[in-house]
Amino acid sequence: MDKVKRIVIAEDHTILREGLRSLLEGEEGFKVVGEAEDGMEATRCVMKTKPDLVLLDLSMPKMNGISALKEIKRVCPETKVMVLTIHRSDEHILQVFGAGAEGYCLKEADRTELWMAIRSVLSGKRYLSPGISEQVMEGYLDGRKTLKTESSWDSLTDREKEVLKLVGEGHKNKEIADFLCISVKTVEKHRANIMEKLDLHSASALTAYAIEKGLVDRP
Repeated sequence: MDKVKRIVIAEDHTILREGLRSLLEGEEGFKVVGEAEDGMEATRCVMKTKPDLVLLDLSMPKMNGISALKEIKRVCPETKVMVLTIHRSDEHILQVFGAGAEGYCLKEADRTELWMAIRSVLSGKRYLSPGISEQVMEGYLDGRKTLKTESSWDSLTDREKEVLKLVGEGHKNKEIADFLCISVKTVEKHRANIMEKLDLHSASALTAYAIEKGLVDRP
């Protein structure tokens, strides 16, 4: 890693974002070229800066980490992505690697582990926190995804999950339409499909479900 590695930090908690920036810029050979507080901003930042690495939180407003990851890989496939998260479930891990991430590091990691993770990903290796079951990763690499059989959650499309997240954050249809650059009528159709698939019939029920699935932080 001879040339300076350019990094974008996507994290909605300011104190964590500032801490990561301080850590990275205190080490020779690394430069933070952008920061983002939500998934949409993260995608725009990556398109603008074309970084070597994105440190990406999963639980962010407007667009969640999985959706942002997919979009980042679509617009800038050469950029490596390492997820920094509190989530350790098989479902999250398989979704992250299935969406193209190179690394998965728990936020409980210490400084030494974080640097190991960053350097591993930048050198072309895949990284998974030691605190996570190795069987999960082995199953993924062998093509034997161990996710449960399709449930109501699995039946939702990526766009429907984005809409569900925004509903859970309390946004109105017009705001959701503006965020996602779609019509209000399309948002209404997505909401109707979500309610039918999940058998939930109120905004409060959708919000509770979004919280349960980790799309929205608990109040």
